[in-house]
Amino acid sequence: MPGALEGNTAVVAGGSRGIGLAVARVLVGAGARTAVLARNARELEARAGELGSDDAAYAIRCDLRDRADVERAALAIRERFGAAPDILVNSAGLFHLARVEDIDDTDFADALAVNLVGPFRLVHAFLPEMRHRRRGHIVSIGSVADHTTFAENGAYAASKHGLRALHDVLRVELHGSGVRTTLVSPGPVDTSLWDSIDPPPDRREGFTQRERMLEPDSVAAAVMYALLQPLAVNVDLVRLSRS
Repeated sequence: MPGALEGNTAVVAGGSRGIGLAVARVLVGAGARTAVLARNARELEARAGELGSDDAAYAIRCDLRDRADVERAALAIRERFGAAPDILVNSAGLFHLARVEDIDDTDFADALAVNLVGPFRLVHAFLPEMRHRRRGHIVSIGSVADHTTFAENGAYAASKHGLRALHDVLRVELHGSGVRTTLVSPGPVDTSLWDSIDPPPDRREGFTQRERMLEPDSVAAAVMYALLQPLAVNVDLVRLSRS
């Protein structure tokens, strides 16, 4: 799809790895000038350099748990693009597996901060201008856990259910405004989020083996499907599973 998004600007939160990196790659490939946000500055710079020139892919270190960091990143994006982005993709994710009685309250708060509060802050920063110019697209990367219940998912499911609710409210509030909003909810995706899980999913009863999970590129393709629809068409929800 070279050139399909030429002239557009985009922001991808969580853009240094996994789904976010795959989304950033297709956005840049389609011609969108893209800012990628992530916490790890060294990894972020390396991935952004692989995506393209400084004008095509712009790295901004940002910890979504920190309000001041998000405000600083939003200001840097406006200075770079001269306006709010045309496309905002919230794909940053924090994943802990533990039964509710074993979840550390800091881990629970961190999951909400990264997976829900951070996306809200970015939407809050850019939505007024999107609404004013009657153009923009907000994409939230959800999860099978935003509509299906799993044990040990107390923190992650709470944050992803909240993100789905935020999307649903935005969809209602933005109807007829020219600003579109899409929730992409994939089943298990083979990303580095699983690397720190012990025991790994391949040795957990009821979990999908990593070789049977979706690939990040498949989720990125779903995002592009929503973005490339005619402006009068809003793709409300995309749910993905392994065939």
